[in-house]
Amino acid sequence: MKADPTGVLTGTHFLDGDQACCEGALAAGCRFSAGYPITPSTEIVERFALRVPLIGGMFIQMEDELASSIAIAGAVWAGARAFTVTSGPGFSLLMEHIGYAAMTETPLVIVDVQRGGPSTGLPTLPGQADMMQARWGSHGDYEIIALCPTSPQECFDLMIAAFNLSEQYRTPVLFMMDECVGHMTEKVVIPPADQIEIVPRRFTTAPPGSYKPFLPDPDGVPPIARAGDGHRFHITGLTHDEQGYPAMNVNAQQQLIHRLIGKIRDNAGKIARNEEHFLDDADVVVVAYGITARVALRAVQMAREQGVKAGLLRPVVVWPFPLARIRDLAARPSLAGFVVPEMNCGQMVLEVERAVAGRAPVALLPHAGGTVHRPEDILAAILDSAAAGSARRSTGQVRPAPLAEVSR
Repeated sequence: MKADPTGVLTGTHFLDGDQACCEGALAAGCRFSAGYPITPSTEIVERFALRVPLIGGMFIQMEDELASSIAIAGAVWAGARAFTVTSGPGFSLLMEHIGYAAMTETPLVIVDVQRGGPSTGLPTLPGQADMMQARWGSHGDYEIIALCPTSPQECFDLMIAAFNLSEQYRTPVLFMMDECVGHMTEKVVIPPADQIEIVPRRFTTAPPGSYKPFLPDPDGVPPIARAGDGHRFHITGLTHDEQGYPAMNVNAQQQLIHRLIGKIRDNAGKIARNEEHFLDDADVVVVAYGITARVALRAVQMAREQGVKAGLLRPVVVWPFPLARIRDLAARPSLAGFVVPEMNCGQMVLEVERAVAGRAPVALLPHAGGTVHRPEDILAAILDSAAAGSARRSTGQVRPAPLAEVSR
Protein backbone atom coordinates (compact mmCIF):
# COMPACT_ATOMS: atom_id res chain seq x y z
CA MET A 1 0.00 0.00 0.00
CA LYS A 2 1.03 3.65 -0.27
CA ALA A 3 2.06 5.92 2.59
CA ASP A 4 -0.44 8.09 4.44
CA PRO A 5 0.18 11.58 3.01
CA THR A 6 -0.53 13.26 6.37
CA GLY A 7 2.83 11.97 7.64
CA VAL A 8 4.91 12.66 4.53
CA LEU A 9 6.77 15.99 4.37
CA THR A 10 7.23 15.89 0.59
CA GLY A 11 9.99 18.09 -0.75
CA THR A 12 13.72 18.77 -0.69
CA HIS A 13 15.04 19.50 2.79
CA PHE A 14 18.30 20.21 4.61
CA LEU A 15 18.14 17.77 7.52
CA ASP A 16 20.51 16.00 9.83
CA GLY A 17 20.32 12.24 10.16
CA ASP A 18 18.29 12.34 13.36
CA GLN A 19 15.67 14.60 11.80
CA ALA A 20 15.56 12.47 8.66
CA CYS A 21 15.11 9.35 10.78
CA CYS A 22 12.07 10.96 12.40
CA GLU A 23 10.61 11.84 9.01
CA GLY A 24 11.17 8.29 7.83
CA ALA A 25 9.26 6.93 10.81
CA LEU A 26 6.36 9.30 10.17
CA ALA A 27 6.29 8.43 6.47
CA ALA A 28 6.27 4.72 7.42
CA GLY A 29 3.05 5.28 9.37
CA CYS A 30 4.51 5.42 12.88
CA ARG A 31 2.17 7.34 15.16
CA PHE A 32 3.53 6.47 18.60
CA SER A 33 6.89 6.76 20.29
CA ALA A 34 8.00 6.56 23.89
CA GLY A 35 11.51 7.55 24.80
CA TYR A 36 14.01 8.92 27.24
CA PRO A 37 16.42 11.67 26.14
CA ILE A 38 19.98 10.50 25.55
CA THR A 39 22.69 12.00 23.37
CA PRO A 40 23.08 11.69 20.38
CA SER A 41 19.58 10.35 19.66
CA THR A 42 17.43 12.97 21.40
CA GLU A 43 16.83 15.10 18.32
CA ILE A 44 14.85 12.25 16.73
CA VAL A 45 12.11 12.28 19.34
CA GLU A 46 12.31 16.04 19.82
CA ARG A 47 11.18 16.41 16.23
CA PHE A 48 8.71 13.54 16.56
CA ALA A 49 7.16 15.18 19.64
CA LEU A 50 6.59 18.36 17.61
CA ARG A 51 5.33 16.69 14.45
CA VAL A 52 3.24 13.71 15.49
CA PRO A 53 0.47 15.48 17.50
CA LEU A 54 -0.39 17.42 14.34
CA ILE A 55 -1.23 14.18 12.52
CA GLY A 56 -3.06 12.33 15.28
CA GLY A 57 -0.17 10.59 17.02
CA MET A 58 1.50 10.72 20.43
CA PHE A 59 4.92 10.90 22.06
CA ILE A 60 5.43 10.11 25.75
CA GLN A 61 8.66 10.82 27.62
CA MET A 62 9.24 7.85 29.90
CA GLU A 63 11.35 7.47 33.02
CA ASP A 64 13.94 5.29 31.27
CA GLU A 65 14.61 3.13 28.23
CA LEU A 66 13.17 0.00 29.80
CA ALA A 67 9.82 1.72 30.26
CA SER A 68 10.06 3.19 26.74
CA SER A 69 10.65 -0.15 25.06
CA ILE A 70 7.76 -1.91 26.79
CA ALA A 71 5.44 1.05 26.12
CA ILE A 72 5.98 0.78 22.37
CA ALA A 73 5.30 -2.96 22.56
CA GLY A 74 1.96 -2.18 24.18
CA ALA A 75 1.19 0.39 21.51
CA VAL A 76 1.82 -2.20 18.79
CA TRP A 77 -0.65 -4.63 20.34
CA ALA A 78 -3.14 -1.76 20.44
CA GLY A 79 -2.73 -1.46 16.67
CA ALA A 80 -0.16 1.34 16.28
CA ARG A 81 3.20 1.39 14.55
CA ALA A 82 5.74 2.40 17.15
CA PHE A 83 9.44 2.99 17.75
CA THR A 84 11.86 4.21 20.37
CA VAL A 85 15.33 5.73 20.14
CA THR A 86 18.38 5.46 22.35
CA SER A 87 22.16 5.23 22.53
CA GLY A 88 24.83 3.35 24.46
CA PRO A 89 23.68 2.90 28.07
CA GLY A 90 20.01 3.04 27.07
CA PHE A 91 20.54 0.33 24.47
CA SER A 92 21.99 -1.90 27.17
CA LEU A 93 19.04 -1.19 29.44
CA LEU A 94 16.37 -2.22 26.96
CA MET A 95 17.99 -5.50 25.88
CA GLU A 96 15.44 -7.51 27.88
CA HIS A 97 12.64 -6.14 25.73
CA ILE A 98 14.37 -6.95 22.46
CA GLY A 99 14.18 -10.58 23.49
CA TYR A 100 10.60 -10.11 24.64
CA ALA A 101 9.61 -8.55 21.30
CA ALA A 102 11.33 -11.39 19.42
CA MET A 103 9.57 -14.03 21.54
CA THR A 104 6.14 -12.38 21.29
CA GLU A 105 6.67 -11.48 17.61
CA THR A 106 5.94 -7.82 18.20
CA PRO A 107 6.75 -5.68 15.13
CA LEU A 108 8.54 -2.56 16.32
CA VAL A 109 11.66 -0.52 15.55
CA ILE A 110 14.46 0.47 17.93
CA VAL A 111 16.94 3.14 16.86
CA ASP A 112 20.44 3.10 18.37
CA VAL A 113 22.52 6.19 17.53
CA GLN A 114 25.87 4.72 18.52
CA ARG A 115 28.45 6.66 20.50
CA GLY A 116 31.79 5.89 22.08
CA GLY A 117 31.64 3.49 25.03
CA PRO A 118 31.55 1.44 27.19
CA SER A 119 29.50 2.93 30.04
CA THR A 120 28.94 6.67 29.62
CA GLY A 121 31.91 6.79 27.25
CA LEU A 122 31.88 9.62 24.72
CA PRO A 123 28.27 10.87 24.70
CA THR A 124 28.71 13.40 21.88
CA LEU A 125 31.16 11.49 19.67
CA PRO A 126 30.72 8.51 17.32
CA GLY A 127 31.28 4.81 17.77
CA GLN A 128 30.25 1.52 16.18
CA ALA A 129 30.80 -0.76 19.14
CA ASP A 130 27.16 -1.86 19.61
CA MET A 131 27.09 -4.09 16.55
CA MET A 132 27.53 -7.44 18.28
CA GLN A 133 25.28 -6.29 21.12
CA ALA A 134 22.61 -5.70 18.48
CA ARG A 135 22.87 -9.33 17.44
CA TRP A 136 23.47 -11.09 20.75
CA GLY A 137 22.50 -8.61 23.48
CA SER A 138 19.38 -10.36 24.72
CA HIS A 139 19.51 -13.88 26.09
CA GLY A 140 18.34 -17.00 24.33
CA ASP A 141 18.19 -18.07 20.69
CA TYR A 142 16.63 -15.63 18.26
CA GLU A 143 17.39 -13.91 14.97
CA ILE A 144 17.37 -10.15 14.51
CA ILE A 145 17.17 -7.76 11.57
CA ALA A 146 19.35 -4.64 11.72
CA LEU A 147 19.98 -1.88 9.19
CA CYS A 148 22.86 0.59 9.15
CA PRO A 149 22.47 3.92 7.28
CA THR A 150 25.37 5.99 6.04
CA SER A 151 23.69 9.34 5.25
CA PRO A 152 20.69 11.47 6.24
CA GLN A 153 18.95 10.42 3.02
CA GLU A 154 19.33 6.79 4.03
CA CYS A 155 18.10 7.60 7.53
CA PHE A 156 14.83 8.51 5.84
CA ASP A 157 14.74 5.74 3.24
CA LEU A 158 15.94 2.90 5.45
CA MET A 159 13.69 3.86 8.35
CA ILE A 160 10.76 3.08 6.07
CA ALA A 161 12.46 -0.20 5.14
CA ALA A 162 12.93 -1.00 8.85
CA PHE A 163 9.22 -0.63 9.56
CA ASN A 164 8.36 -2.64 6.45
CA LEU A 165 10.65 -5.50 7.50
CA SER A 166 9.24 -5.48 11.02
CA GLU A 167 5.72 -5.87 9.63
CA GLN A 168 6.65 -8.43 6.97
CA TYR A 169 8.37 -10.76 9.43
CA ARG A 170 6.54 -9.70 12.62
CA THR A 171 9.78 -9.04 14.44
CA PRO A 172 11.70 -6.23 16.13
CA VAL A 173 14.08 -4.40 13.79
CA LEU A 174 17.13 -2.44 14.94
CA PHE A 175 18.27 0.74 13.23
CA MET A 176 22.00 1.12 13.89
CA MET A 177 22.99 4.73 13.28
CA ASP A 178 26.08 6.47 14.65
CA GLU A 179 26.68 9.98 15.95
CA CYS A 180 28.29 11.18 12.72
CA VAL A 181 25.37 10.07 10.58
CA GLY A 182 22.89 11.35 13.18
CA HIS A 183 24.37 14.84 13.33
CA MET A 184 25.47 15.14 9.69
CA THR A 185 23.34 17.64 7.75
CA GLU A 186 22.74 17.02 4.04
CA LYS A 187 20.06 17.28 1.38
CA VAL A 188 17.20 14.85 1.96
CA VAL A 189 14.60 14.33 -0.75
CA ILE A 190 11.23 13.11 0.54
CA PRO A 191 9.05 11.80 -2.30
CA PRO A 192 5.27 12.13 -2.54
CA ALA A 193 3.29 9.67 -0.45
CA ASP A 194 2.08 7.79 -3.52
CA GLN A 195 5.70 6.90 -4.33
CA ILE A 196 6.39 5.35 -0.91
CA GLU A 197 5.59 1.66 -0.55
CA ILE A 198 4.38 0.54 2.87
CA VAL A 199 3.99 -3.09 3.97
CA PRO A 200 0.61 -3.26 5.71
CA ARG A 201 0.22 -5.00 9.02
CA ARG A 202 -1.06 -8.54 8.54
CA PHE A 203 -4.17 -8.44 10.71
CA THR A 204 -6.04 -11.66 11.28
CA THR A 205 -9.21 -12.39 9.36
CA ALA A 206 -10.27 -15.06 11.85
CA PRO A 207 -13.64 -14.45 13.56
CA PRO A 208 -13.60 -13.66 17.28
CA GLY A 209 -13.22 -16.82 19.32
CA SER A 210 -11.08 -18.68 16.78
CA TYR A 211 -7.97 -16.50 16.54
CA LYS A 212 -4.65 -18.07 17.53
CA PRO A 213 -1.98 -15.35 17.83
CA PHE A 214 0.95 -17.66 17.10
CA LEU A 215 -0.51 -19.91 14.42
CA PRO A 216 1.72 -19.12 11.43
CA ASP A 217 0.77 -18.67 7.82
CA PRO A 218 2.67 -20.86 5.31
CA ASP A 219 5.58 -18.38 5.33
CA GLY A 220 6.09 -18.93 9.06
CA VAL A 221 4.70 -15.53 10.11
CA PRO A 222 1.45 -15.41 12.13
CA PRO A 223 -1.20 -12.73 11.55
CA ILE A 224 -1.64 -10.27 14.40
CA ALA A 225 -4.69 -8.79 16.13
CA ARG A 226 -5.51 -5.49 17.80
CA ALA A 227 -6.62 -5.33 21.39
CA GLY A 228 -10.27 -4.33 21.35
CA ASP A 229 -11.20 -6.11 18.12
CA GLY A 230 -13.11 -8.82 19.96
CA HIS A 231 -10.38 -11.47 20.08
CA ARG A 232 -9.37 -13.13 23.35
CA PHE A 233 -5.72 -14.14 23.37
CA HIS A 234 -2.69 -14.35 25.62
CA ILE A 235 0.75 -12.81 25.07
CA THR A 236 3.71 -14.01 27.12
CA GLY A 237 7.48 -14.18 26.99
CA LEU A 238 7.25 -17.75 28.25
CA THR A 239 7.54 -20.58 25.76
CA HIS A 240 3.99 -20.81 24.43
CA ASP A 241 1.69 -22.69 22.13
CA GLU A 242 -0.20 -21.31 19.12
CA GLN A 243 -2.90 -19.96 21.42
CA GLY A 244 -0.28 -18.00 23.35
CA TYR A 245 -0.59 -19.98 26.57
CA PRO A 246 2.56 -21.13 28.41
CA ALA A 247 3.73 -24.56 27.27
CA MET A 248 6.52 -25.80 29.50
CA ASN A 249 7.73 -28.74 27.46
CA VAL A 250 10.54 -29.62 25.06
CA ASN A 251 8.35 -30.08 21.99
CA ALA A 252 6.81 -26.62 22.31
CA GLN A 253 10.27 -25.07 22.78
CA GLN A 254 11.67 -26.83 19.73
CA GLN A 255 8.74 -25.91 17.52
CA LEU A 256 8.56 -22.26 18.59
CA ILE A 257 12.25 -21.38 18.60
CA HIS A 258 12.96 -23.07 15.27
CA ARG A 259 10.06 -21.17 13.71
CA LEU A 260 11.18 -17.82 15.17
CA ILE A 261 14.69 -18.37 13.85
CA GLY A 262 13.60 -19.86 10.55
CA LYS A 263 11.28 -17.05 9.46
CA ILE A 264 14.32 -14.74 9.30
CA ARG A 265 17.20 -17.12 8.62
CA ASP A 266 15.37 -18.86 5.77
CA ASN A 267 14.65 -15.48 4.19
CA ALA A 268 18.13 -13.99 4.68
CA GLY A 269 18.60 -13.72 0.91
CA LYS A 270 15.39 -11.69 0.56
CA ILE A 271 16.24 -9.47 3.53
CA ALA A 272 19.83 -8.83 2.41
CA ARG A 273 20.74 -5.43 1.02
CA ASN A 274 24.29 -4.49 0.06
CA GLU A 275 25.96 -1.54 -1.62
CA GLU A 276 28.89 -2.51 -3.86
CA HIS A 277 31.62 -0.47 -5.54
CA PHE A 278 34.32 -1.75 -7.93
CA LEU A 279 33.89 -5.40 -6.93
CA ASP A 280 33.83 -6.83 -10.46
CA ASP A 281 37.64 -7.00 -10.66
CA ALA A 282 38.66 -6.29 -7.07
CA ASP A 283 41.79 -7.97 -5.69
CA VAL A 284 41.30 -6.36 -2.27
CA VAL A 285 37.79 -6.13 -0.79
CA VAL A 286 37.03 -3.59 1.92
CA VAL A 287 34.01 -4.47 4.09
CA ALA A 288 32.63 -1.46 5.96
CA TYR A 289 29.29 -0.12 7.21
CA GLY A 290 27.77 3.11 8.48
CA ILE A 291 29.89 6.25 8.41
CA THR A 292 33.04 4.16 8.05
CA ALA A 293 31.84 3.00 4.63
CA ARG A 294 31.88 6.58 3.36
CA VAL A 295 35.50 6.97 4.41
CA ALA A 296 36.34 3.52 3.02
CA LEU A 297 34.92 4.39 -0.39
CA ARG A 298 37.32 7.32 -0.65
CA ALA A 299 40.21 5.01 0.29
CA VAL A 300 39.13 2.54 -2.40
CA GLN A 301 39.08 5.34 -4.97
CA MET A 302 42.57 6.43 -3.87
CA ALA A 303 43.82 2.86 -4.24
CA ARG A 304 42.37 2.67 -7.74
CA GLU A 305 44.19 5.88 -8.61
CA GLN A 306 47.42 4.11 -7.62
CA GLY A 307 46.64 1.09 -9.78
CA VAL A 308 45.41 -1.24 -7.03
CA LYS A 309 42.16 -3.01 -7.80
CA ALA A 310 40.24 -2.39 -4.59
CA GLY A 311 36.49 -2.65 -4.05
CA LEU A 312 33.96 -1.95 -1.33
CA LEU A 313 31.23 -4.19 0.05
CA ARG A 314 28.93 -2.24 2.34
CA PRO A 315 26.28 -4.26 4.18
CA VAL A 316 23.20 -2.06 4.43
CA VAL A 317 21.38 -4.83 6.28
CA VAL A 318 24.04 -5.83 8.79
CA TRP A 319 21.98 -8.57 10.45
CA PRO A 320 21.49 -11.09 8.94
CA PHE A 321 25.10 -10.63 7.87
CA PRO A 322 25.85 -11.14 4.12
CA LEU A 323 27.80 -14.35 4.60
CA ALA A 324 26.93 -15.75 1.17
CA ARG A 325 28.20 -12.68 -0.70
CA ILE A 326 31.48 -12.70 1.20
CA ARG A 327 31.90 -16.42 0.53
CA ASP A 328 31.51 -15.72 -3.18
CA LEU A 329 34.15 -12.99 -3.08
CA ALA A 330 36.52 -15.13 -1.01
CA ALA A 331 36.37 -17.89 -3.61
CA ARG A 332 38.06 -15.75 -6.27
CA PRO A 333 41.50 -17.15 -7.12
CA SER A 334 42.94 -13.65 -7.62
CA LEU A 335 41.75 -12.25 -4.31
CA ALA A 336 44.57 -10.86 -2.16
CA GLY A 337 42.45 -10.37 0.95
CA PHE A 338 39.84 -8.45 2.89
CA VAL A 339 40.26 -5.23 4.88
CA VAL A 340 37.69 -4.47 7.59
CA PRO A 341 37.78 -0.96 9.10
CA GLU A 342 35.49 -0.59 12.11
CA MET A 343 34.91 2.12 14.68
CA ASN A 344 35.42 -0.51 17.36
CA CYS A 345 38.18 -2.93 18.30
CA GLY A 346 36.94 -5.80 16.13
CA GLN A 347 33.34 -6.99 15.93
CA MET A 348 31.91 -7.50 12.44
CA VAL A 349 35.35 -8.65 11.30
CA LEU A 350 34.55 -11.88 13.13
CA GLU A 351 31.63 -12.46 10.76
CA VAL A 352 33.86 -11.71 7.78
CA GLU A 353 36.40 -14.26 9.05
CA ARG A 354 33.62 -16.78 9.60
CA ALA A 355 32.37 -16.37 6.03
CA VAL A 356 35.85 -16.38 4.49
CA ALA A 357 36.62 -19.62 6.38
CA GLY A 358 40.37 -19.39 5.78
CA ARG A 359 40.21 -18.86 2.02
CA ALA A 360 41.94 -15.46 2.17
CA PRO A 361 43.61 -13.17 4.72
CA VAL A 362 41.34 -10.80 6.66
CA ALA A 363 42.89 -7.63 8.10
CA LEU A 364 41.14 -5.65 10.83
CA LEU A 365 41.65 -1.87 10.98
CA PRO A 366 40.24 -1.00 14.41
CA HIS A 367 39.35 2.42 15.81
CA ALA A 368 38.13 2.93 19.37
CA GLY A 369 35.72 5.73 18.38
CA GLY A 370 35.49 9.44 18.97
CA THR A 371 36.19 10.24 15.32
CA VAL A 372 36.21 8.42 12.00
CA HIS A 373 39.10 6.66 10.29
CA ARG A 374 41.31 8.65 7.96
CA PRO A 375 41.09 7.52 4.32
CA GLU A 376 44.90 7.37 4.28
CA ASP A 377 44.90 4.74 7.03
CA ILE A 378 42.44 2.53 5.17
CA LEU A 379 44.44 3.08 1.98
CA ALA A 380 47.61 1.89 3.73
CA ALA A 381 45.83 -1.32 4.81
CA ILE A 382 44.60 -1.86 1.23
CA LEU A 383 48.10 -1.43 -0.16
CA ASP A 384 49.53 -3.80 2.45
CA SER A 385 46.94 -6.44 1.55
CA ALA A 386 47.63 -6.05 -2.17
CA ALA A 387 51.40 -6.26 -1.65
CA ALA A 388 51.06 -9.39 0.49
CA GLY A 389 48.91 -11.00 -2.19
CA SER A 390 51.46 -10.16 -4.88
CA ALA A 391 54.25 -11.62 -2.77
CA ARG A 392 52.33 -14.87 -2.29
CA ARG A 393 51.70 -15.20 -6.00
CA SER A 394 55.32 -14.42 -6.91
CA THR A 395 56.58 -17.20 -4.63
CA GLY A 396 53.98 -19.68 -5.84
CA GLN A 397 52.26 -19.98 -2.49
CA VAL A 398 48.99 -21.85 -2.66
CA ARG A 399 45.99 -20.25 -0.99
CA PRO A 400 44.90 -22.16 2.11
CA ALA A 401 42.13 -24.71 1.80
CA PRO A 402 38.82 -23.40 3.12
CA LEU A 403 37.69 -24.37 6.56
CA ALA A 404 34.36 -26.11 7.05
CA GLU A 405 31.48 -24.28 5.42
CA VAL A 406 29.36 -22.09 7.67
CA SER A 407 25.67 -22.75 7.23
CA ARG A 408 24.39 -19.41 8.43
